[in-house]
Amino acid sequence: MLRHYGLKFMIDGAVVDDCIQELFLQLWQNRLQINQTDSIKHYLLKALRHHILQYVRSQHRLPFQELDWEIAVADDTDTEALMIQQESLSILTNTIQAQLAALPAREREALYLRYYENLSIPEIAEVMDVNRQSVSNFLQKALSKLRTKWLVPLLLMICIFLKKSLL
Repeated sequence: MLRHYGLKFMIDGAVVDDCIQELFLQLWQNRLQINQTDSIKHYLLKALRHHILQYVRSQHRLPFQELDWEIAVADDTDTEALMIQQESLSILTNTIQAQLAALPAREREALYLRYYENLSIPEIAEVMDVNRQSVSNFLQKALSKLRTKWLVPLLLMICIFLKKSLL
């Protein structure tokens, strides 16, 4: 989970691995000074974000890594229908990836933490070092942009699926 989250900030997976290693080393070295937390996941995500941002600042650059979307296709005995479904899902996935890539980095990060890591708005606010209202604004703006930009391709894909299933 930490590596997957870290890859949202970095281009190089080895750097993310180093940041995670450094995080756990620091946790071990400071284990006596660490306070209790209600959510270990939330604590680790925030700490990793801090380590990565420190690295980025030290490198004087802000790289971007596209979201890693996995495509899951249901088993189907008809190979032609399966190929059509895979192609349709691929097109839809590419469309969604393009729309997400067009979002500002903070909006993408808020979406990722909310819908992939299932963090609450207060937890996201703490991880991102912003107030709760800013998180709500990020999420609202991102979802609004996504709705307007990919509603038409989504409806097109639904029509393709319905047409192919009726044939």
